[in-house]
Amino acid sequence: MQMTQPFATLLFLVATSAFANENIADQYPDSLLYAKPVEFIPGVWSATGATAPPTYENAGHNNNLSFIVTGDGVVVINAGASWGLAKALHTEIKAITEQPVKLVIDENGQGHAMLGNGYWVELGVPVLAHTAAAETFAAEGAASFDAGAQLLADRFDDTRVQAPTETFDDVYTVPFGDFTIEARYLGPAHSPGDIVIWLPDQKLVISGDMAFHERMLPIFPDTDTKGWVETWETAFEPLGATYVIPGHGHPTNVDQVRLYTHDYLVYLRRQIETLLDEGGGLAEAYYIDQTPYAHLDTFEELATKNAGRVFEQMEFE
Repeated sequence: MQMTQPFATLLFLVATSAFANENIADQYPDSLLYAKPVEFIPGVWSATGATAPPTYENAGHNNNLSFIVTGDGVVVINAGASWGLAKALHTEIKAITEQPVKLVIDENGQGHAMLGNGYWVELGVPVLAHTAAAETFAAEGAASFDAGAQLLADRFDDTRVQAPTETFDDVYTVPFGDFTIEARYLGPAHSPGDIVIWLPDQKLVISGDMAFHERMLPIFPDTDTKGWVETWETAFEPLGATYVIPGHGHPTNVDQVRLYTHDYLVYLRRQIETLLDEGGGLAEAYYIDQTPYAHLDTFEELATKNAGRVFEQMEFE
């Protein structure tokens, strides 16, 4: 496939980490979106979110909002963190194509994936998610809503808690368009119901929170780090993807996300294993050496929390 100019530019940015900095100001001040959507490969677009925690200034757009122009309608990946973000993304889509949005797929059950569902459902667009992600949002959506309302104030107007309208368990193949598009649950990973969107003909995976690279991955209380490593080795890497649009950060390749996802998890678990073998406790876990990853955005916010949570998990494995 011949490399397009936007694609070449994106590869340069990834290689230099030019934009992998949480202190960079909003890149698209005329929109609630943190950055304007860019076409990564023909027909596949992504609006890259801030590699920082959600703030009023970035309107909660700190994950990637992607879409595929299929030739027979548009598939949106992630509803967004609010009604306003969903509408802002839709405005960009309508400027690019006259094809209607026919399906929204939520990558997981977190608020920044699902709190925009209400915008799309009101337009009559079905919203798809994994069964476990829908269950997570049913249990935690109200709390996500309250946090978003407090943080985003007027930028959260019209947002409501809206469940996905459709769910699946293993594989869902999009039944329209010129692309083969598969929503796949590969196994335990970052949070319950994490899925990837796989385009086998293009060898491109929209990985969601299966894969990180420019910012440190967060480990939640319900993150299965052992399962995540196994899912990576047995299901994610064997996809054979050439291109990766991660859940956070610019589009990249498998080598980069392996280094900062799989290899980081393995490194952290080995450090904790050594600590446990030496009889160390939780207090010591917070001080294990994570300096090889200190250049990643959100390192200061997440590194010690990650170590503590992995220690608590591995105590009982």
